[in-house]
Amino acid sequence: MAEAIYLRKVTKHFSGKTVLNQVDLDIPAGSVTVILGPSGSGKSTLLRCINHLEKLDGGTIRVGDELVGYHQKGRALYELNHREIARQRRDIGMVFQQFNLFPHRTVLQNIIDAPVRVKKQSRKQSIALAVDLLEKVGLAGREDEWPQNLSGGQQQRVAIARALAMNPQVMLFDEPTSALDPELVGEVLQVIKQLAHSGITMVIVTHEIGFAKEVADNLVFMESGAIIAAGPTRQVLEDPNQARVRDFIATVL
Repeated sequence: MAEAIYLRKVTKHFSGKTVLNQVDLDIPAGSVTVILGPSGSGKSTLLRCINHLEKLDGGTIRVGDELVGYHQKGRALYELNHREIARQRRDIGMVFQQFNLFPHRTVLQNIIDAPVRVKKQSRKQSIALAVDLLEKVGLAGREDEWPQNLSGGQQQRVAIARALAMNPQVMLFDEPTSALDPELVGEVLQVIKQLAHSGITMVIVTHEIGFAKEVADNLVFMESGAIIAAGPTRQVLEDPNQARVRDFIATVL
């Protein structure tokens, strides 16, 4: 299987602290990769770097054949302009912990905004796609609802539909259930499960171990800004040398 995302010596500092320390990682196209690790291990920062929401202090990230956020001249890297970065992000959808829906726009308006404004899709085509996506995420007929009238789980499902409306090659999920009440977690995870192996490359930061075991092709465990273990999910979980991974899992189950 071809690689969809390549990270090489990815480094990031905040206020003099190393948050990502020369991270190397290959993520296969069409796969589901779950990133686990304690708070402060660099998981969310890594995800945000893939989408160039955080600038790198060292290393490179490629999605497919394209360098993310930069262009290269000789050995030097130069940051792309805002328009070029926005173009790249069309292919890299992201779902955040907080739903980030526009409160003054209906569910339908939230979903069709980017396809119409950024991709220049016709409004008619965008509406038809939005209606289809809402059915897929279990919210058929909710097009005219306001976000504040929906539960947290429903808002997160709208956020997933909004990301999918751009037809991305890659979907990034940054702890998509962490802001939800426990009884709402399952409905969001079920939608993500349905997306798994749909052809979209998925990278998910989560503490939902059962979900990871069921859905993830590959598991990455991070600590102190570095990857401690990575590989096929069962292999990582059953490796007798990965005591740190097992200890972490025991604390969150």
